[in-house]
Amino acid sequence: MHDLIGYAAATFTTLAFIPQTLHSWRSRDLSGVSLSMYSLFTLGVALWLLYGMVLESWPIIIANTITLALAGTVLFLKIRHK
Repeated sequence: MHDLIGYAAATFTTLAFIPQTLHSWRSRDLSGVSLSMYSLFTLGVALWLLYGMVLESWPIIIANTITLALAGTVLFLKIRHK
């Protein structure tokens, strides 16, 4: 049951990043995106991924792999179009 809760939480928190990533990709307007916030957030997600790998927790690994890709995309676009 605890994995089911983990998968549900991971699904919703990961899906939350898709609209921002799509908007950033399409518009290339990242003026409202904080570079320091996304840098720290992306680092935090990478550490969560590492933590999930150490625990061998698939909900944490899957969610943070996808979230890292999404947040990394926004961060890359922010740096590139600064």
